[in-house]
Amino acid sequence: MNGYVTGETIRRLREAAGLTQKQLAQQLLISDKTVSKWETSRGLPDVSLLAPLAGALSVSVAELLSGNCIQNRNRSGNLMRSRFYVCPVCGNIIHAMGEGSYSCCGVSLPPQEAEPEDEEHSIRIESVENEHFLSLDHPMTKEHYLSFIAWVTGDRVQLVKWYPEGNAETRIQLRGHGILYVYCNRHGLFSRRV
Repeated sequence: MNGYVTGETIRRLREAAGLTQKQLAQQLLISDKTVSKWETSRGLPDVSLLAPLAGALSVSVAELLSGNCIQNRNRSGNLMRSRFYVCPVCGNIIHAMGEGSYSCCGVSLPPQEAEPEDEEHSIRIESVENEHFLSLDHPMTKEHYLSFIAWVTGDRVQLVKWYPEGNAETRIQLRGHGILYVYCNRHGLFSRRV
């Protein structure tokens, strides 16, 4: 989130919601003159009103502050359209079944775009009993490491978190067809169809 809510954003979202200034003001228990001041940039809503304002406008607080509204056109979730969002500050991983608006540690998170695996991020797959042993030859230092590996199919997601100075290996049941994702803190997200 790069700034504070603008009057133009409030006006645009209010009109998209089909509300008059008076109707919005009634929902927030304020005067319609206050809403008018916000929209003409003669004042800004108090921080305590951001959550109720976002609720009245049917958006998230992050969308209200950024002015970018995410429209979910995918009415039924499809795991094969999975998106991963990774915080560059704390390493938090957010999985979603489509695009969304997420932030962590004060940073707006873009969805990671997966590249095909390359030589440095090539996933080895070995059959072991009824599972598969997945491993990568990759540095696992505090400065350069793989953060997670995920197996995504049409009906499930299995994510394994890896940590610096650990091993880049795990056992997973690879049933059916799906996509393996691996995330490198320096080079981003890589994928491989299996």
